[in-house]
Amino acid sequence: MTKLQVRAFLYQLGCFACLFILARFLVEKYTDLTGFWVPFIAFVIGTFLSPKFQAVKTNDGEKLFMKWVFSKNIKEIG
Repeated sequence: MTKLQVRAFLYQLGCFACLFILARFLVEKYTDLTGFWVPFIAFVIGTFLSPKFQAVKTNDGEKLFMKWVFSKNIKEIG
């Protein structure tokens, strides 16, 4: 794995973790779900809402890109 691929993985993991924890707290507090359903629903929400990061080799070298469900365009990071 290259340095940018590791960075993309860590960004994606961090964003997912933040959204998962937030979604788990909100699902637990504002719904009547219990047991297995609370983390399952939080996982689905976190997976859907977290941005996707990818390192791509281009003619100019390797670059880091991000795509998000709320953004129409693919954005170059750094």
